[in-house]
Amino acid sequence: MTGTTTTSGDEPRRSAAPLAAETVTLADTDRELPSCAEQFVSSPRGAQLARRLAAQRMEEWGYPSASDASCTVALIVGELAANAVQHGRVPGRDFGLRLALDAAAGLVRIEVADAASAKRPPTAPPPSYPEDESGRGLLLVDGLAVRWGSLPRRPVGKTVWAEVPI
Repeated sequence: MTGTTTTSGDEPRRSAAPLAAETVTLADTDRELPSCAEQFVSSPRGAQLARRLAAQRMEEWGYPSASDASCTVALIVGELAANAVQHGRVPGRDFGLRLALDAAAGLVRIEVADAASAKRPPTAPPPSYPEDESGRGLLLVDGLAVRWGSLPRRPVGKTVWAEVPI
Protein backbone atom coordinates (compact mmCIF):
# COMPACT_ATOMS: atom_id res chain seq x y z
CA MET A 1 0.00 0.00 0.00
CA THR A 2 1.32 3.43 -0.81
CA GLY A 3 0.39 6.73 0.72
CA THR A 4 0.39 10.22 -0.68
CA THR A 5 0.79 13.73 0.62
CA THR A 6 -0.86 16.94 -0.48
CA THR A 7 0.49 20.43 -0.31
CA SER A 8 -1.63 23.54 -0.22
CA GLY A 9 -3.93 23.35 -3.24
CA ASP A 10 -2.02 20.54 -4.95
CA GLU A 11 -3.36 17.15 -5.86
CA PRO A 12 -2.03 14.24 -3.75
CA ARG A 13 1.56 13.06 -4.27
CA ARG A 14 2.76 9.50 -3.69
CA SER A 15 4.76 8.68 -0.57
CA ALA A 16 5.87 5.37 0.90
CA ALA A 17 4.44 5.83 4.41
CA PRO A 18 1.44 3.71 5.43
CA LEU A 19 -1.52 5.51 6.99
CA ALA A 20 -1.76 3.74 10.32
CA ALA A 21 0.24 1.17 12.22
CA GLU A 22 -2.96 -0.59 13.25
CA THR A 23 -5.87 -1.29 10.95
CA VAL A 24 -8.77 -3.68 11.30
CA THR A 25 -9.38 -5.95 8.34
CA LEU A 26 -12.80 -6.03 6.75
CA ALA A 27 -12.97 -9.74 6.13
CA ASP A 28 -11.18 -12.84 7.37
CA THR A 29 -9.29 -13.49 4.18
CA ASP A 30 -5.77 -13.66 2.84
CA ARG A 31 -6.60 -11.87 -0.40
CA GLU A 32 -5.48 -8.32 -1.06
CA LEU A 33 -8.35 -5.81 -0.97
CA PRO A 34 -8.38 -2.85 -3.35
CA SER A 35 -7.34 0.13 -1.26
CA CYS A 36 -5.72 3.54 -1.31
CA ALA A 37 -4.07 5.63 1.38
CA GLU A 38 -3.19 9.31 1.11
CA GLN A 39 -2.09 12.18 3.34
CA PHE A 40 -3.62 15.66 3.19
CA VAL A 41 -2.75 19.04 4.66
CA SER A 42 -4.90 19.55 7.76
CA SER A 43 -7.01 22.36 6.31
CA PRO A 44 -10.49 22.82 4.83
CA ARG A 45 -8.88 22.46 1.37
CA GLY A 46 -7.33 19.15 2.46
CA ALA A 47 -10.75 17.89 3.61
CA GLN A 48 -12.24 18.93 0.25
CA LEU A 49 -9.50 17.05 -1.62
CA ALA A 50 -10.05 13.95 0.53
CA ARG A 51 -13.75 13.92 -0.33
CA ARG A 52 -12.95 14.42 -4.03
CA LEU A 53 -10.44 11.55 -3.94
CA ALA A 54 -13.03 9.27 -2.32
CA ALA A 55 -15.53 9.94 -5.11
CA GLN A 56 -12.83 9.40 -7.74
CA ARG A 57 -11.69 6.12 -6.16
CA MET A 58 -15.28 4.86 -5.92
CA GLU A 59 -15.73 5.60 -9.63
CA GLU A 60 -12.53 3.67 -10.41
CA TRP A 61 -13.94 0.75 -8.40
CA GLY A 62 -17.11 0.76 -10.51
CA TYR A 63 -19.44 2.96 -8.46
CA PRO A 64 -20.43 6.07 -10.48
CA SER A 65 -20.21 9.41 -8.71
CA ALA A 66 -24.02 9.74 -8.61
CA SER A 67 -24.54 6.27 -7.09
CA ASP A 68 -25.76 5.89 -3.51
CA ALA A 69 -22.56 4.05 -2.54
CA SER A 70 -20.26 6.73 -3.93
CA CYS A 71 -22.27 9.61 -2.45
CA THR A 72 -22.39 7.91 0.96
CA VAL A 73 -18.64 7.23 1.00
CA ALA A 74 -17.89 10.81 -0.10
CA LEU A 75 -20.21 12.24 2.55
CA ILE A 76 -18.65 10.19 5.36
CA VAL A 77 -15.13 10.99 4.18
CA GLY A 78 -16.09 14.68 4.15
CA GLU A 79 -17.47 14.53 7.70
CA LEU A 80 -14.54 12.58 9.16
CA ALA A 81 -11.99 14.73 7.33
CA ALA A 82 -13.70 17.92 8.54
CA ASN A 83 -13.60 16.58 12.10
CA ALA A 84 -9.90 15.73 11.72
CA VAL A 85 -9.22 19.28 10.51
CA GLN A 86 -11.39 21.00 13.12
CA HIS A 87 -10.85 18.82 16.21
CA GLY A 88 -7.75 16.73 15.49
CA ARG A 89 -5.44 19.27 13.93
CA VAL A 90 -1.91 19.44 15.28
CA PRO A 91 0.15 22.26 13.72
CA GLY A 92 2.54 20.93 11.10
CA ARG A 93 0.88 17.50 10.93
CA ASP A 94 -1.26 16.14 8.08
CA PHE A 95 -4.29 13.89 8.32
CA GLY A 96 -4.54 10.60 6.48
CA LEU A 97 -7.29 8.89 4.54
CA ARG A 98 -7.46 5.18 3.77
CA LEU A 99 -10.20 3.51 1.75
CA ALA A 100 -10.52 -0.25 1.32
CA LEU A 101 -13.10 -2.04 -0.82
CA ASP A 102 -14.30 -5.48 0.24
CA ALA A 103 -16.71 -6.34 -2.58
CA ALA A 104 -17.30 -9.84 -1.15
CA ALA A 105 -18.50 -8.37 2.15
CA GLY A 106 -20.28 -5.49 0.35
CA LEU A 107 -18.40 -2.85 2.35
CA VAL A 108 -16.04 0.08 1.96
CA ARG A 109 -13.93 0.84 5.02
CA ILE A 110 -13.04 4.49 5.54
CA GLU A 111 -10.24 5.47 7.91
CA VAL A 112 -9.28 9.05 8.72
CA ALA A 113 -6.23 9.46 10.93
CA ASP A 114 -5.00 12.59 12.70
CA ALA A 115 -2.24 13.38 15.19
CA ALA A 116 -4.39 14.44 18.17
CA SER A 117 -4.34 11.57 20.66
CA ALA A 118 -6.17 13.37 23.46
CA LYS A 119 -9.24 14.33 21.43
CA ARG A 120 -11.16 11.08 20.92
CA PRO A 121 -14.62 11.08 19.32
CA PRO A 122 -17.54 10.10 21.55
CA THR A 123 -18.57 6.43 21.52
CA ALA A 124 -22.04 7.49 20.33
CA PRO A 125 -23.06 10.51 18.27
CA PRO A 126 -23.83 13.55 20.44
CA PRO A 127 -27.38 14.90 20.55
CA SER A 128 -28.09 17.59 17.99
CA TYR A 129 -30.56 20.44 18.18
CA PRO A 130 -32.28 21.93 15.11
CA GLU A 131 -30.88 25.41 15.74
CA ASP A 132 -27.26 24.16 16.05
CA GLU A 133 -24.94 25.13 13.19
CA SER A 134 -22.69 22.10 13.68
CA GLY A 135 -22.61 18.79 15.49
CA ARG A 136 -24.50 16.61 13.04
CA GLY A 137 -21.50 14.94 11.38
CA LEU A 138 -21.30 11.92 13.66
CA LEU A 139 -25.10 11.57 13.50
CA LEU A 140 -24.74 11.22 9.72
CA VAL A 141 -21.87 8.74 10.10
CA ASP A 142 -23.88 6.72 12.64
CA GLY A 143 -26.93 6.66 10.37
CA LEU A 144 -25.11 5.75 7.16
CA ALA A 145 -22.38 3.36 8.34
CA VAL A 146 -22.98 -0.20 9.49
CA ARG A 147 -20.23 0.27 12.10
CA TRP A 148 -17.89 3.06 13.14
CA GLY A 149 -15.42 3.77 15.91
CA SER A 150 -11.89 4.89 16.65
CA LEU A 151 -8.52 3.32 17.36
CA PRO A 152 -5.37 4.78 18.87
CA ARG A 153 -2.50 5.34 16.42
CA ARG A 154 1.08 4.70 17.37
CA PRO A 155 3.16 6.64 18.21
CA VAL A 156 0.54 9.45 18.37
CA GLY A 157 -2.93 10.18 17.17
CA LYS A 158 -6.07 8.27 16.40
CA THR A 159 -7.88 6.72 13.47
CA VAL A 160 -11.64 7.20 13.15
CA TRP A 161 -13.14 4.55 10.89
CA ALA A 162 -16.51 3.68 9.37
CA GLU A 163 -17.73 0.75 7.29
CA VAL A 164 -20.25 1.61 4.60
CA PRO A 165 -22.46 -0.83 2.67
CA ILE A 166 -22.14 -0.69 -1.11
